[in-house]
Formats: sequence, structure tokens, C-alpha cells
Amino acid sequence: MDQEMNYGSDYHHIPATSIGSGVSTQVLPDVLCHTIQIVNIMLVGNPESNDFVLVDAGMPDSANEIISVTEERFGTNISPKAIILTHGHFDHVGAIVDLVKHWDVPVFAHEQELPFLTGERAYPEPDATVEGGMIAKMSPMFPNEPIDLGEHIEMLPTDGTIPHMNGFEWIHTPGHTPGHVSLFREEDRTLLVGDAFVTVKQENLYKVLTQQQEVSGPPRYLTTDWKAAKRSVEKLKKINPNIAVTGHGFPMTGEILTNGLEKLVKEFDQIAVPDYGKFVDKNIH
Repeated sequence: MDQEMNYGSDYHHIPATSIGSGVSTQVLPDVLCHTIQIVNIMLVGNPESNDFVLVDAGMPDSANEIISVTEERFGTNISPKAIILTHGHFDHVGAIVDLVKHWDVPVFAHEQELPFLTGERAYPEPDATVEGGMIAKMSPMFPNEPIDLGEHIEMLPTDGTIPHMNGFEWIHTPGHTPGHVSLFREEDRTLLVGDAFVTVKQENLYKVLTQQQEVSGPPRYLTTDWKAAKRSVEKLKKINPNIAVTGHGFPMTGEILTNGLEKLVKEFDQIAVPDYGKFVDKNIH
């Protein structure tokens, strides 16, 4: 079965990093956020129990780091029950094939994300011309070919529940990708955002290196549908999260998060939507 899985033909290590790289933050007793170079993974579940999941799968070549962070938290020889993907971009599935081989666990994603995870479809090429700085300019070197998880990938249940994540529901937040999801727990208003919005201006190299905090729209060079992206941010603001763990940047909480989200929704076209770029619909401004 394993030989059916493979990364895209253009998969390779990306030499990009930030001051957050290698840092683990215990956001809540059962939520650990760990930064791999410029992207976050989350381990959700109580360290006392071995019922936990991994949300997203880091950068290319990061499997060993993800396994060691997991073993440090939950003990050796314990596997997550599943891997949940917010979406299939290279920096969220970078170690997925190695992790599935190592742990032999199912992977779940939204139905509309499956073609990008079964080798059927590639995402549109990133837009290096987009307004936004150095990381956008580097984006053509990012892996873009679809990975193929074969039979290991499954569709998230249509009722909004998430396997092995009791209390959490998934919310469809497209725009950055067609099947992008964010994960929300009503009880303590915890939101695992993915890239629907982020807490660092991801296309700006200086801000990524220093992880300078601000509520920002989804990474510009890969976001293809800005109207959907705006609706998704509005949807997430409405649920009024108290804690947000995003795909890029440090976790954010309380008033800073509330005010930042409010500003992002109000000024989405100015803050999030680039002034120019191939995915920018002139009508949105």
C-alpha cells in the first residue's frame, strides 16, 4: 500500500525560516502549537491520554522533527489517531507521506481538497508578481505538484464532526484553497484557523523572520479566490474566537485577536487583497 503514496515531482527542502522555528507553545492543556521553519503544526489531545491528532504536516523534510515533538509530548511508540489537514499546500503537507508511513494512520481533509491530495490536480502556480515582498518573489521555487496519498486520505464527515477531535467541528473556509477548513471548539472558543487568516504578514520576509504579529489575510501568493477568502474571514469573525492558532505566526488571544479580526473584516480589501497580481479580480476593490 505504501508505494502508492508519493510527493509531487518538484518536492524539495525550502530554505526559509523564522525566529519561531523549533519553538513549541502550549496554547491550552490539550493544544500544542509547534513551528517548523515558517509554518505551524498542532497536536490536539491531552498528553495524559493517547487519543490525539496531528493537525497539518509541516514543511518538506520535517518528518523527524514532527515525530520527535510528538514523542516528547505523548511518549515514544504512540501514534496520533489521525492527521487532519486544513488544506493541501506544500507547507501543510510537507512531511505527510513520511508520517503516514511511520505511523500508519488515516488522513482527513475536505472533499474539495481531495483532488490535490490524490495526485489528480495541481494548485494554480503561486503568483510571484503579487504585491507583497520577498516571500512572494520566492514562491516559484515552492513545490506545487500534487501529492498522492492513495487510500490513506479520507473525506471529513459531512456533519461537521472531526474524527478523534471531540468538541471540535470543521468549518469550510475556502478562498485560499477550494477545500480549506478551519477547526472550532465552541466550549472555549478555540479556533485552529489554517491559512484563512494568519497572524503574520506571510509574504513579507522581514515580518516572517521576526514573526511580527498582526492579523493578516491569507498568504497572498497562493490565494486564488479573494471573494471567497473575504467571506471566510467574515464567517470566522462571527463565531467570535477567543484563541486563534493560525498556520503562520504566533497564536493570538483575547482583545488583540478580536480587534485584529474586526479590522481585517472591515478593511479586508485594503489589508488582505493585494493591489495587483494574477488572482486579483479588479471588481473586488
